[in-house]
Amino acid sequence: MTPFSEKVSTRITTRPELERAIAHAADLRASGVAVTLVVHEHKRLGRGLELAELAERLRAGDIGLEFLTGELQGHHDPGGIVFTVLAALSGMEREYIRDKTLDGHESARVRGKNIGGATVTDPAMLSMALHLRDQGQSLRDIAAQLLITQGKKKGKRPSPATVMRMLRDHDEHATAAETNEIEPAR
Repeated sequence: MTPFSEKVSTRITTRPELERAIAHAADLRASGVAVTLVVHEHKRLGRGLELAELAERLRAGDIGLEFLTGELQGHHDPGGIVFTVLAALSGMEREYIRDKTLDGHESARVRGKNIGGATVTDPAMLSMALHLRDQGQSLRDIAAQLLITQGKKKGKRPSPATVMRMLRDHDEHATAAETNEIEPAR
C-alpha cells in the first residue's frame, strides 16, 4: 500500500498527489494486481461532476474505490448508478452550503457586521498610505513601508491587497461624502 496525501480544497483543479495516486494505481493494475483506491471521505476527491468524472476514470482502469467515512462509506463500483447519484447529490450539497454562506454574509453586512478577520488598519496607517500613494508609489512599496500596530499581527506588514482595500474604501467614502455635499436640499 502506497500512501498519498494532499491538503488542498476540492475546488482546486490541479491536484498533483491525486493524479500520482491514480497513475500509480493504473500502473499496478496494468501489471495484473487488483487495486482499490482508498480515500478518507468522498468529499476529499471532489463533488458532483468532478467526482463522477473521476469515478469514470477509475472504472475505465478497473480500479476499485473505497471510502473510510461519510455518506458513501464502504467499497464502491465507481461506475455504479448509486455512486453516480450520490456524487451528484454531494455536488448539490456544496452549492447549498455555498448559497447559505453567502446569504449569511449578506445578512451580516445588512446588520453592519464585518465579515473576515480583525481589522489591521488604523487612521495613522491610512494617512501614511495616502501620502505614499500621492508620491506615486506602488501598492507593494506602500505595504512594505507600513506597520500593523494592533492585534495578533502587530509588528508585521500589511499585504498589498490590504492596502488596496484600505485605499479603495477611503476613496469610496470620500466620493460618497462629496456626492452628498453636492446634492441640492429638497
